[in-house]
Amino acid sequence: MADRGGVGEAAAVGASPASVPGLNPTLGWRERLRAGLAGTGASLWFVAGLGLLYALRIPLRLCENLAAVTVFLNSLTPKFYVALTGTSSLISGLIFIFEWWYFHKHGTSFIEQVSVSHLQPLMGGTESSISEPGSPSRNRENETSRQNLSECKVWRNPLNLFRGAEYRRYTWVTGKEPLTYYDMNLSAQDHQTFFTCDTDFLRPSDTVMQKAWRERNPPARIKAAYQALELNNDCATAYVLLAEEEATTIVDAERLFKQALKAGETIYRQSQQCQHQSPQHEAQLRRDTNVLVYIKRRLAMCARKLGRIREAVKIMRDLMKEFPPLTMLNIHENLLESLLELQAYPDVQAVLAKYDDISLPKSAAICYTAALLKTRTVSEKFSPETASRRGLSTAEINAVEAIHRAVEFNPHVPKYLLEMKSLILPPEHILKRGDSEAIAYAFFHLQHWKRIEGALNLLQCTWEGTFRMIPYPLEKGHLFYPYPSCTETADRELLPTFHHVSVYPKKELPLFIHFTAGFCSSTAMIAILTHQFPEIMGIFAKAELKPKKKMLINYIPKNENTENHGKTSPYLVLGLWCPQPWASSGFEENTQDLKSEDLGLSSG
Repeated sequence: MADRGGVGEAAAVGASPASVPGLNPTLGWRERLRAGLAGTGASLWFVAGLGLLYALRIPLRLCENLAAVTVFLNSLTPKFYVALTGTSSLISGLIFIFEWWYFHKHGTSFIEQVSVSHLQPLMGGTESSISEPGSPSRNRENETSRQNLSECKVWRNPLNLFRGAEYRRYTWVTGKEPLTYYDMNLSAQDHQTFFTCDTDFLRPSDTVMQKAWRERNPPARIKAAYQALELNNDCATAYVLLAEEEATTIVDAERLFKQALKAGETIYRQSQQCQHQSPQHEAQLRRDTNVLVYIKRRLAMCARKLGRIREAVKIMRDLMKEFPPLTMLNIHENLLESLLELQAYPDVQAVLAKYDDISLPKSAAICYTAALLKTRTVSEKFSPETASRRGLSTAEINAVEAIHRAVEFNPHVPKYLLEMKSLILPPEHILKRGDSEAIAYAFFHLQHWKRIEGALNLLQCTWEGTFRMIPYPLEKGHLFYPYPSCTETADRELLPTFHHVSVYPKKELPLFIHFTAGFCSSTAMIAILTHQFPEIMGIFAKAELKPKKKMLINYIPKNENTENHGKTSPYLVLGLWCPQPWASSGFEENTQDLKSEDLGLSSG
């Protein structure tokens, strides 16, 4: 089974040669030279730096300066090392805390991000931008970008709650806002798209409602809705707004939606009669159709919440028959949830047979409902011990494969179904394959999994096996496209701040966090040891001095007397050549602490 949509696109007639694979134009010599230099830029800079340093070693007196630095370091006291390591530990600790905070907030390392953004172009990291326009790598990049754009599309939650009767009641009880500004802004855009059109100026009430949908303040929207009803008592969109935001119970919302339905049907019939008069009337009919479908759908959801499930199923079935082009509203997901509540599993299977198609977009509701139906046939008698002893039957293999398929599509759902993470109120918009979709699915479907005995047990035993089939989910999938990398950012915008967003695949800590943590710990330990045991640490700090002193005897000519051997030949002092005589005052300062044993001379 491959749930991949068509990825190939037919080339348009008259397309340029650069856009057709196999007809790539030949790059000029300048482009080739630039591409070659970009790949070896870093190596060339490194070699050039070493060559320049070697050429300037004599004018810069590098040897003498290095000897002076060595003498200076040997003369440092343990107090200096305590201060140095303590300061290093403090600075690295601050960097570590900042990196940890930035990683948990943004999901990436700040140092790594700055390096990639600013240092990579300087180190020749832009070579990919010189790739041929029709090359396979460029085609794969374009295809991946199109895939990410389609995968990260935000969808209207088909089971979204009522603002006044549910979201606001949650705020009253907990004091927390369940909806983000980004989510509510998307809803405002949806309302303007569904409930407004270019002919609103013909009806004063619609003109008022057009301004109401753009208001950010809920009391201002409610006030505008009442103003629209004063102008026209049959303004359906005004009743919709009041039912969504002012009604504090589902019963009140249903009453207002019934008034909206009565007004909406009247306006819809009038628009049908005038739809062919002008393009403006056609747009008005589309708007009135959207209003009518929205009202009926919300009435079905009210009936479902009030326990009249069969009535809700009938309304949804009628909607799907009367308005089949409006499949983008995903009314079938509302129908699936209501049928599961009725335990009408054959009807659920019939709906899945129609909408679980390779040509239609998938969702967590479709994939996990299909897995639930296959799990239902084997979960009651399933036992991990028995399965490991005798092996899996055909039905059990089908159930496990369905679970793996569902987990690959949305890996966040099992943690909510198994109650490993706490649920929150679902947002008004969801991101498919993201944490927001997982919350929306589990919020309504957890009870259906609990109702089937052994279903959650089978899910718990098998869901983690999915990740062994897709070791690199961001690069290659098994039944679906690779998992999009943009879900975390979008989910953080859709979900409230008090919710800990689920991230997949789990990100490893960046290298810089490990480095700063290790550097901070090591320098802090050295500072403590140096402060507590200054004599011992001083011995370790000057342990390099003795081997360098012993190097002196290696350069003493064997055919000369040790009393006057330095008068004619240069000698190496601390690893460097020194032209001064052996008995000079400068040499005595550097070797005044040498003993005869250090020079390899006997006491005689």
